[in-house]
Amino acid sequence: MAPYSLLVTRLQKALGVRQYHVASVLCQRAKVAMSHFEPNEYIHYDLLEKNINIVRKRLNRPLTLSEKIVYGHLDDPASQEIERGKSYLRLRPDRVAMQDATAQMAMLQFISSGLSKVAVPSTIHCDHLIEAQVGGEKDLRRAKDINQEVYNFLATAGAKYGVGFWKPGSGIIHQIILENYAYPGVLLIGTDSHTPNGGGLGGICIGVGGADAVDVMAGIPWELKCPKVIGVKLTGSLSGWSSPKDVILKVAGILTVKGGTGAIVEYHGPGVDSISCTGMATICNMGAEIGATTSVFPYNHRMKKYLSKTGREDIANLADEFKDHLVPDPGCHYDQLIEINLSELKPHINGPFTPDLAHPVAEVGKVAEKEGWPLDIRVGLIGSCTNSSYEDMGRSAAVAKQALAHGLKCKSQFTITPGSEQIRATIERDGYAQILRDLGGIVLANACGPCIGQWDRKDIKKGEKNTIVTSYNRNFTGRNDANPETHAFVTSPEIVTALAIAGTLKFNPETDYLTGTDGKKFRLEAPDADELPKGEFDPGQDTYQHPPKDSSGQHVDVSPTSQRLQLLEPFDKWDGKDLEDLQILIKVKGKCTTDHISAAGPWLKFRGHLDNISNNLLIGAINIENGKANSVRNAVTQEFGPVPDTARYYKQARKGPSSPFTGSLRMPRRQKHGIRWVVIGDENYGEGSSREHAALEPRHLGGRAIITKSFARIHETNLKKQGLLPLTFADPADYNKIHPVDKLTIQGLKDFTPGKPLKCIIKHPNGTQETILLNHTFNETQIEWFRAGSALNRMKELQQ
Repeated sequence: MAPYSLLVTRLQKALGVRQYHVASVLCQRAKVAMSHFEPNEYIHYDLLEKNINIVRKRLNRPLTLSEKIVYGHLDDPASQEIERGKSYLRLRPDRVAMQDATAQMAMLQFISSGLSKVAVPSTIHCDHLIEAQVGGEKDLRRAKDINQEVYNFLATAGAKYGVGFWKPGSGIIHQIILENYAYPGVLLIGTDSHTPNGGGLGGICIGVGGADAVDVMAGIPWELKCPKVIGVKLTGSLSGWSSPKDVILKVAGILTVKGGTGAIVEYHGPGVDSISCTGMATICNMGAEIGATTSVFPYNHRMKKYLSKTGREDIANLADEFKDHLVPDPGCHYDQLIEINLSELKPHINGPFTPDLAHPVAEVGKVAEKEGWPLDIRVGLIGSCTNSSYEDMGRSAAVAKQALAHGLKCKSQFTITPGSEQIRATIERDGYAQILRDLGGIVLANACGPCIGQWDRKDIKKGEKNTIVTSYNRNFTGRNDANPETHAFVTSPEIVTALAIAGTLKFNPETDYLTGTDGKKFRLEAPDADELPKGEFDPGQDTYQHPPKDSSGQHVDVSPTSQRLQLLEPFDKWDGKDLEDLQILIKVKGKCTTDHISAAGPWLKFRGHLDNISNNLLIGAINIENGKANSVRNAVTQEFGPVPDTARYYKQARKGPSSPFTGSLRMPRRQKHGIRWVVIGDENYGEGSSREHAALEPRHLGGRAIITKSFARIHETNLKKQGLLPLTFADPADYNKIHPVDKLTIQGLKDFTPGKPLKCIIKHPNGTQETILLNHTFNETQIEWFRAGSALNRMKELQQ
């Protein structure tokens, strides 16, 4: 595309017209592919421009970058209601991406829809099912063997329905997207909460549940509540030990885990140019930890450099011509504005147990001593979808080289997770991987691994109090190793490396000294590394499977006896009546993430089998009645037992008072009790992952409503998609009026209307009653999902 820009200049001179007009005309003719893998799917900046101009004329005000991209993808820009934080937008995303754990359920739902081919470019990425044990090569071989049935299902389903398939070993979905599919101005949805990683390349990339992905793959406009916009103005420049990770760790400390809910975080200001493209991706990636819809950076020369280095110079040239639409308008309004001076930003480390508990690295040791957190670091882990770029690995290697020069290795165990096959091959070629091995590191597979709990950890026993430091994004209780006593902290890869060398949280690399094997003290210098390789990236092994042009002979088989895959049956329709005498399955105390609702780790193998994975329903949630996890009172037998067993008992009787977890996961059944139930939750219920299993499981086991003080965005939408009622207390204090032994009746469903609260009658065991109001955010379309039993049921109705 190099001649393209030259042609624009020549036409300017010849025609004597404005560059913008000529560029606009030419770009309507130019056909630049969205990726090398889809040469016939083009970037439509001309349509983006047209829609932006329509909306700008309607709103008559400057637009933020996120507004330009989102409104530029409106299905009906001329008449769509647009009000931040209130109206629901109908959007036309450019593409869909799914990781293997969530892709199973997404593809099963797509199969159930009866459609023959996806309507937009879509991909599947195998990254979640590879367990870290001994090292990359052996772990990958083992994963391919154990997960053969699932990988075969995803590969054949992709081939059948026109979805690209990235094989196990390819890398983590978000890094593959950044390297191949993200571009400035793209609207991409992905079935993983860290999809916002693509904002580092100027795209609006949003994490969703599988049912949302099915809508887009089916060619149906996708609904999103019009986001508010939080501006983060960056001034100054990063230097020394401070890194892009510290920007988002600082922001997380300011906004907390729910401060970004319902908003897009838009970074801007002169400080942006001091951050590499992959550094911007790191910041956007962890926007999921503040509940943000997504995060985005404006298009600049750092993105152009990255696009060119990853073989997409034609996209960079096209983006240059449309740059006015890929940056915010001067004078645009933000609903909230945060300012951070990067020159004053210090290295941070956040945790334990929550990613918004922010500490400067210089202070965390003192805080740990005061709080009784273990100071000795058992394991340091770098890499993941958040921090595994070439620059990240280079900065860590720069720290490692200094220690090695003084004869030191890591005092803590040390692991390295490359984000993609391209990164793995390139850091092997350029020597970074060997330097990190020499320090004592183990290079793991190109996959999520310990970041999502896929870690066969052997150095401690479950229940043993210990500390780990990671360059990951999330550190909820038990997240990495299923041990509730593991105190996990998140920080930058270079700080992880320095702390792993020192072996203690009390070490501050900016000021403290280490002692070499020669007895001499030395201080680590701030690391410096190339943003991108001097030569080309080494692509490594070819791990991509193109969907065939003709898929008519392709078969997708799901064995009826499979323990890992199960075809879906439609959920029952609403019976037209109010929900009476709902039993409270559990009243949750405190934080309840999607990890608490539907645990990952060993349960990932059942992500394609709804009945089997439902045996982990809410096993991590704390029951307010007894302060225990996975122990609730059965209202019929009055015995305490596991949450999923109790839910199954309410749905249908079984042989004996309670069925224990069995290897086959098969539960004998008898007649139905027909006891419908509800969950009572606290603040920000369902924060964390996008996993829709946290919504599918309660629906499958007989749940009808989830009532909380507040919801995380993705989980609330997932619940609606599956025909459940996510409701919030009109008065949060009403949470205290409900007790686990009460029964609830939800009234007003016959006249279910957007914006109109529902009534809830609380029936206490002593015969007294109380009435409270419950709010909801349903619009007309979502009310139809509820009435039909699920969004998928409604889709089928519309097809008929």
